[in-house]
Amino acid sequence: MKPLGVGLIGTGYMGKCHALAWNAVKTVFGDVARPRLVHLAEANADLAKARGDEFGFEKATADWRELIADPDVDVVSITTPNQFHPEMAIAALEAGKHVWCEKPMAPAYGDAERMLAAAKASGKVAILGYNYIQNPVMRHIKSLIAEGAIGTVNHVRVEMDEDFMADPNGLFYWKSELASGYGALDDFAVHPLSLLWFLLGHVEAVITDMVKPYAERPLKDGGSRAVENHDLANVLMRLGGGISAVLMANRSAWGRKGRIALQIFGSKGSISYDQERMNEFELYQAEGRDSEQGFRKVLAAPAHKPYDRFIPAPGHGLGFNDLKIIECRELIRAIAGEAGSVVAFKDGLRIEKSVHAMAQSFHERRWVEISS
Repeated sequence: MKPLGVGLIGTGYMGKCHALAWNAVKTVFGDVARPRLVHLAEANADLAKARGDEFGFEKATADWRELIADPDVDVVSITTPNQFHPEMAIAALEAGKHVWCEKPMAPAYGDAERMLAAAKASGKVAILGYNYIQNPVMRHIKSLIAEGAIGTVNHVRVEMDEDFMADPNGLFYWKSELASGYGALDDFAVHPLSLLWFLLGHVEAVITDMVKPYAERPLKDGGSRAVENHDLANVLMRLGGGISAVLMANRSAWGRKGRIALQIFGSKGSISYDQERMNEFELYQAEGRDSEQGFRKVLAAPAHKPYDRFIPAPGHGLGFNDLKIIECRELIRAIAGEAGSVVAFKDGLRIEKSVHAMAQSFHERRWVEISS
C-alpha cells in the first residue's frame, strides 16, 4: 500500500494529538507505510503556517475546502469543534477522501445520519476518534469477558468526571452553547458509551436526568451569558442480554482530571478500571478459599498487545497520545481492507442515537427504547 497523503483540519488539543499519531505510527509499528503529511488547515493563514511548520506538513491554508480539494490528500483528520464536523466530513467523503473525525459525529442527529449516508455513498473508510477502546488493557478486559473469566455479566457502572468546567467563574465558551450539543452527554459521555459498546454491545433503553450546576457564566468583556446545555448527566440503562447499567457524567467535578471509572459485575467475579490509572485494572474471581479471595491488580505489560510495540517492560505505562497512535494504525489497516478495531460511522451513529434518546428521556421524563 502506498503512503497515505494526510490532511489535518484543526490544530488544537486533538489536532496536535492526530499530528503526533500520523508522525509516529510508522516508527511504533513498522508494518505500515510512513504517511505523507500533505496539507494542514487552520482558522487563519498565520496560525496555519506556524502549526504546519511545527507538525511537519508540506502545505498550510486558512481554507479547509482547499485542503479537501487537494489531490495529494487521501485521508482527512477532522479535529474542529463539534458543530463543524458534518459539513467538513461530508465534503471530504464526497471528494473521495477517507475520514478520521473526532467524536461526537454531530450535535444534530440528522446531520450524523447525513454523515453516515455520505460515507456509504463514497465507499471510503470513515471512523470516529474513540481512542479509549484502543487501550491494550481495555482489549484484555474484553477478552476476559468473552472467555467467561467473571461469568455472565449482569451489571455495569461507569462514571466519567473531569473538572475543566468546575469553576463557576470560568468564562463562557463554545462548549456551553447549545450549538455544540447537549453538554456532558455528547461532548463527554460518548467515551464511556464507546467502551460499553466495545465490551458489551449497544444500549437498548435509557432514562435520564441532567443538571446545570451553573446557570450562567461570565463573559470576557463583562456581563454574563446563560449556559445553554448541561454539565451533569445521570442515566439508568439497559444493555442487551438483560444487563443493567448506570452512567454518570460530570464536566464540573473538582479534582477529577480524566476519570472513567468502570465496574463490571458478573456471576463469577468482577472487573474494575479507572482511566486516570489507565495502565492497570483489578480483577476479582470468586474461586479458591474464601480466606484468600480479593481483587488483584494487573499492570499493563508486553503480554497485552500492542503494548509491546511501545515498551518492552511491564509496568512502565502508555499515555493518551499512544492510544491515538494505535487508533491511527487501525485506521490505516481499515483503509488497506484489513479488519481494524475502529468505531466506524455506522456504530458511531448508534452511539449518537443513544445520546439523543437520553436527551429525549430527560425532556419527556420517561424511559426511551432505542431501536437498532
